[in-house]
Amino acid sequence: MALKGVCVLELAGLAPAPFCGMVLADFGAQVVRVDRPGANGDVSRLSRGKRSLALDLKRPRGAAVLRRMCARADVLLEPFRCGVMEQLQLGPEILQRENPKLIYARLSGFGQSGRFSRLAGHDINYLALSGVLSKIGRSGENPYAPLNLLADFGGGGLMCALGIMMALFERTRSGRGQVIDANMVEGTAYLSSFLWKAQEFWVQPRGQNMLDGGAPFYTTYKTADGEFMAVGAIEPQFYKLLLKGLELKSDELPNQMSIMDWPEMKKKFADAFAKKTKAEWCQIFDGTDACVTPVLAIEEVVHHDHNKERGSFITDEKQGVSPRPAPLLSNTPAIPSSKRDPFVGEHSKEILKEFGFSQEEIDQLNSDKIIENNNLKANL
Repeated sequence: MALKGVCVLELAGLAPAPFCGMVLADFGAQVVRVDRPGANGDVSRLSRGKRSLALDLKRPRGAAVLRRMCARADVLLEPFRCGVMEQLQLGPEILQRENPKLIYARLSGFGQSGRFSRLAGHDINYLALSGVLSKIGRSGENPYAPLNLLADFGGGGLMCALGIMMALFERTRSGRGQVIDANMVEGTAYLSSFLWKAQEFWVQPRGQNMLDGGAPFYTTYKTADGEFMAVGAIEPQFYKLLLKGLELKSDELPNQMSIMDWPEMKKKFADAFAKKTKAEWCQIFDGTDACVTPVLAIEEVVHHDHNKERGSFITDEKQGVSPRPAPLLSNTPAIPSSKRDPFVGEHSKEILKEFGFSQEEIDQLNSDKIIENNNLKANL
């Protein structure tokens, strides 16, 4: 796999950092999740392919263990607010002094500087501060966040993974690691560059533009059986096919781009879609370039013919289904683990042994509750 041999230490956190670590693990990195002793594990359920070391970083001896491990690691991924790692004597100045090749990835909400850098927040707050939230929502309604995907996972976890990859590549030339300040406000803003560069698309109020649900040819419609179809027929040739499928005549409708007529056109399209079920609309539009697709529920996507043909979803040993890692590399594709997620501290002793700790040291750390060892086989 592409990242075979890369050693990553991921300090346990919520959604964005676990996702970043999972991406790296899926593509071959050896990822050690450093958990807090007594923790319940990764509540985000994004620990595929990782091993767990339960280590008390709030105690000086625990911090010393991590410093020693960082001397051998390629990447440290930390998800805390600005200043937390420095308080633990685990800041980049200390760790990179001992290992100049270490890539120190800091994934936070607001970044490592600025007046908000030490404040708490969640996806919706980062999305709000990035400017993106102001653009999302129906006309006349409050802005709304599209789940917690954009800031947490797009602008946060995935952007941080990109930063780590670039730093790993640059290290092949300089031989040195660097600090990555990945934060969800700026990551989401960067992800939204199109909003800034193409502002002519956003002249109307929120929810009344072509790409935010305002256009009758770029939105969703309810079907006769209470399901939904997604329409994205922007180009004239695609729009023509949409009208054909709906059995509507273009000469009886206003011009496609007549914004003032969009609300009335939406009503006509809605009336048309309401006459048939989702399955019936699929029969009409499948195989055409009308850009009309069914809105699939999570339970349906695995059974869709296109997804089945590509093997887009994978099944783990517990028959749990999840998306196959993307993108698909021709020579070194990801080989995601099918095993269950690790228990907190399940691999503590074996990990420390691999990092050069003696059996005597490990036993003492365990006895003093600096580490926690929850070996499943030992407990059976």
